[in-house]
Amino acid sequence: MRRLLKFLHTMGSVGLMGAMASLVVMLSVTPGPDSLSGYALMRSAMVAVSTYVFLPSLTLTLLAGLLAIAQRAFHNAGWAWLKLATGILMFEGGLVHIQGTMQQEAELAAQALAGHGNPAELGLSLSGERGTLWLLLAVSTANVVLGVWRPRLTRRQARGQPSSPAQPSSFATSASESVKLT
Repeated sequence: MRRLLKFLHTMGSVGLMGAMASLVVMLSVTPGPDSLSGYALMRSAMVAVSTYVFLPSLTLTLLAGLLAIAQRAFHNAGWAWLKLATGILMFEGGLVHIQGTMQQEAELAAQALAGHGNPAELGLSLSGERGTLWLLLAVSTANVVLGVWRPRLTRRQARGQPSSPAQPSSFATSASESVKLT
């Protein structure tokens, strides 16, 4: 099961980072809104990459990560919890700031091309999209490094406290107390 999850997570990460790198390149060669037909064409291509490569890869990566964290072996691994936190950041950033912005801009470009929109509203989000993609690429790279390196990220024990690897969780403690009360 661990090998399958690792394989799925790796494949999702490769697709995710490849899609983001492709989107960065596409953003850098996108003509300005003054060339409306080229701009609209590139925006629709970016939506296709984000819909058919980015989102499925993000979903695969997040599901594999959540299934991995559900295994007991990773419950005390600080790096796994850090990957979970950055995965939530990737999810929010990917859906809202990548997919949402690109779809909205592609719709505005298509409307302007059809003569129903204002071309002056186009291209305002280019620098923000580029910055978000670079940030998410950095976070994704950090996730891959965490998954490979797996640093020991645990809390230090206070002096004088014995270190016991199997301390019950607060849920287990409260459940055992409720059993004693009944």
